[in-house]
Amino acid sequence: MVTKKITSKSSKSVLKACEWQIEELPGLNQEELSKLQNSGINTTLELVKQSKTLEAKLALSNKLQVHIQYIHKWVALAELASLPSVGIEYCGLLLHAGVISVAQLAEIPTHRLHQQIMRLQVATLQRRDLCPPVELVQQWSQQAKVIGSRNF
Repeated sequence: MVTKKITSKSSKSVLKACEWQIEELPGLNQEELSKLQNSGINTTLELVKQSKTLEAKLALSNKLQVHIQYIHKWVALAELASLPSVGIEYCGLLLHAGVISVAQLAEIPTHRLHQQIMRLQVATLQRRDLCPPVELVQQWSQQAKVIGSRNF
């Protein structure tokens, strides 16, 4: 993991955005990983930078010969993983709960998101105890507001 400092203008605190090696991003099979690396994309930040616009995503989709849906998914995971409290551990969970961007995460009320995640955990795993605590979900939201306003 590589980090870079993000400073909030409204506070003196420094929050470091996380940058992960592309092979650490969940949901990539070996062929997809090879295509990304062969295109010079070795970190999550490089993926996000090369996918800023829809046109850039379409170009990358054509270059990698993968459906645009995969590019959207990978970029969403990479953006969410940039939040230190989310990282690669929870970015997939957030995506499955319907969160597709850091900006969206910053806007969703904490308790509503926590309920969405709880419903997902119960529906898919029949396990309430695997749901992250509401305090962690709140931390995701707070970090999304700081990092999201600077990066994405």
